Amino acid sequence: MIGVIIAYQLFKQPEKINQTSSLNFFYLIIAIAFFTFFISFLLLYFFLKPLIQFVNKTQKLPILAKSPSEEQKSITHDFNQISEIFDNVANILSNVEAKELFPHIIGSSASMRNIFTQIIKVAPTDSTVLISGESGTGKELIASSIYERSTRKGKPFVKINCVAIPEGLLESEFFGHEKGSFTGAIEQKKGKFEIADRGTVFLDEIGDMPLATQAKLLRVLQEKEFDRVGGTKPIKVDIRFIAATNKNLPEMIKNGTFREDLYFRLNVFSINIPPLRERKEDIILLANYFMKILPCKLRLSDSALQKIIDYSWPGNIRELKNVLEQASILNEDGVIKPHHLPAIIWQNAPDISNPDYRMPINDKLNLIEKEIIIEALRKTGGIQVKAANILGINQRSLWHRIKKLDIDINTFKNLQ
Repeated sequence: MIGVIIAYQLFKQPEKINQTSSLNFFYLIIAIAFFTFFISFLLLYFFLKPLIQFVNKTQKLPILAKSPSEEQKSITHDFNQISEIFDNVANILSNVEAKELFPHIIGSSASMRNIFTQIIKVAPTDSTVLISGESGTGKELIASSIYERSTRKGKPFVKINCVAIPEGLLESEFFGHEKGSFTGAIEQKKGKFEIADRGTVFLDEIGDMPLATQAKLLRVLQEKEFDRVGGTKPIKVDIRFIAATNKNLPEMIKNGTFREDLYFRLNVFSINIPPLRERKEDIILLANYFMKILPCKLRLSDSALQKIIDYSWPGNIRELKNVLEQASILNEDGVIKPHHLPAIIWQNAPDISNPDYRMPINDKLNLIEKEIIIEALRKTGGIQVKAANILGINQRSLWHRIKKLDIDINTFKNLQ
């Protein structure tokens, strides 16, 4: 305090600075240092106070709750934990937003949330969209979501599967035909494009469209007009196109089976849906959803759950749905166990419960430990502090075990 007073007097009367003793000058330096420290402390306090309050409040939420053994530990000085809290909160808010905006699409993985963002951006425009992805990933559902959020909602939404229609009838289905234009054309018929005027057309499996039809589709995309089969008068249309494919169109262009100019017309805005094996955190959400809509009440055993997570799902969501429906028929007492699943899913996995099965003891112990940890994570919705409390170990130890056993923690998030 003395130093502060001296410093104030010296700054008030600078001409006396040269007259001060070396001691007073020392006090001046000390005063400046303390004054700077005091101001810095105030700034940090007012900045960190709301941050600390926010973190402490989030710790009390059930979804982020700490285990009783850790309640006495302060987190205010642990910036890594503060960062983790913010990441968790951001993830929760993002999941809530996804469920609110796209309640009919089951998926909370980062890749699916990125697709939701793309849908929100492209839907209000009239841009042509090309959706790519393996069979069974839900391309039609994404196309419907784009239509539902577009300015053309309420106007025609015409879906055309390019594989389901025979090649000889494809042009008639697209463009319609005039009476007498071919054998069996007993009356004039409007095509899908004419019906969809001012609306949206979804062309599924566009990679299976014949080259001759591709050329005529290109004209519709470029000039917004076409002729009916057997007609001579061009018909103008206003259509927004969404196309989908499970094929590699650039590779087809190299092979001469798909037109390059059509590809560039379709690929104005592209959305790629990742396969289910690349977003394993969505598998349990989808499995729970499918089991809820089945006639009987079911649940997956922990061992069956792990088999489902580990499987690669080449048929994606469609295959998962079919597998669970089949298992529901074979289930015992409302519980789906590994042997209720198709052999391809469990046949390569060891049955450690079989006393005749030979395995090194360390490997067998690792498998048993993995099953126990998975059960705890499933019960706690992937909240590691709660799972660690159930298992009677600290969170750091659980984290190391999860890494060692290659357990994907994201698959258990928000499943309570």
